[in-house]
Amino acid sequence: MIYIAVSIIVAYLLGAIPTAYIFGRALKGIDIREHGSGNVGATNVARTVGKVPGIIVFIIDFSKGTIAVTLIPAVLRRFIPGLAESYGFVYILLGAAAISGHIWTCFLRFRGGKGVATTAGVMAGLSPWIFLSCLGIWIIVFAIWKYVSLASIIAATALPILALATGKKMSFIIFCAVLCLVGVYVHRANIKRLIQGTESKIIKAKKS
Repeated sequence: MIYIAVSIIVAYLLGAIPTAYIFGRALKGIDIREHGSGNVGATNVARTVGKVPGIIVFIIDFSKGTIAVTLIPAVLRRFIPGLAESYGFVYILLGAAAISGHIWTCFLRFRGGKGVATTAGVMAGLSPWIFLSCLGIWIIVFAIWKYVSLASIIAATALPILALATGKKMSFIIFCAVLCLVGVYVHRANIKRLIQGTESKIIKAKKS
């Protein structure tokens, strides 16, 4: 069990790497938490630093989630043969740890991003079909209403529905339901602005 515990810690620390904060400091010399929406995520980087840096941050944060549920288990299987058969729940714990690390990063006093990119990466590693379905939903919602936050909220809401519809194990369905609740919770300020009609639409990077 010590190997599993260490792996979960590694997954958390991987997810906790504050990519958006690092890019803000490195490229603009700013604390991303004090600009734009204040969120430590790819969308805020795109809005305050630039679209290209925002895309790069998204890819890195996405990769953190995928690595947590693919590469880390691959290493873990060297120490625990039959990991998938006997300890299938570990994959969920590793994904949850990476997402938690991104949202509540220990490197920034537990104030991180909303976890959208990292959650997407975890889903891509655990269930590519659900990931692609949620991506399709995200694209459709964004194309119609032009709100990144609304697209992310609806995609998160679709997670447990898709998990249930595809006959996933109960543990995975519960995991998706928790991700849905967390996704809605971290977007609570966005939901308030959506209701008030003050939410920002298409990302526009500030000029230097």
